[in-house]
Amino acid sequence: MATEAKAGAGAKAAKKPRARKWQNETRLGLVRRARRINRILAETYPDAHCELNFGTPFQLLVATVLSAQTTDMRVNLTTPGLFAKYPTPEDLAAANPEDVEQILKPTGFFRAKTKSVMGLSAALRDRFDGEVPGNLEDLVTLPGVGRKTANVVLGNAFDVPGITVDTHFGRLARRFAWTSEDDPVKVEQEIGELIPRKDWTMLSHRLIWHGRRICHARRPACGACPLARLCPSFGEGPTDEETARKLVKPGPFS
Repeated sequence: MATEAKAGAGAKAAKKPRARKWQNETRLGLVRRARRINRILAETYPDAHCELNFGTPFQLLVATVLSAQTTDMRVNLTTPGLFAKYPTPEDLAAANPEDVEQILKPTGFFRAKTKSVMGLSAALRDRFDGEVPGNLEDLVTLPGVGRKTANVVLGNAFDVPGITVDTHFGRLARRFAWTSEDDPVKVEQEIGELIPRKDWTMLSHRLIWHGRRICHARRPACGACPLARLCPSFGEGPTDEETARKLVKPGPFS
């Protein structure tokens, strides 16, 4: 279940944002600031986790593909019916596409998603004995599976550290001045050099949670943010605590 950001930390941080010429930050300073942000996020979101419901690597793989251009909540409402009817890659690969489309319709782009999940199911059946591979190189060869999806599966189903660069992660990484890149692969590489590998998966969850709850694309709740003193972008949203508190979305989002 989602947890709201700690009020005390956010209020204290927002009152006296530290002025600093971030453009002159040293490499060592950047690394230290990035790791401090990670620690604060860990304290703020101790329950951060993947908000897609799954029981097996196959279920997570399919759910992640379905999550494109929709909410985790919508996916979580859809997948129980899908997996009840098609519990294995073999079952889904052999399904009638029109039947699958009807199930996936609520997630949007249902024809393309049907093609992807049936295609990856067939690939798992034909090339991997019906098992989801536990490595990046094989995962990204599956239809509809890119690095982001692969890292979600690796980090949450196989405990293999991975950085998941979705829209929230990329936006926050740039706001924190951890990177200026837009390309997800370059963002992944640059952040991977700042944060210890063992923390990559949880960092991904924390940034996604923070992006959904406080650091919104439009009008981030800067005055309620526990990272205010460490954020070069403080002030993009309301800095008044009372105003900012009204923008916080505590969740849950699944």
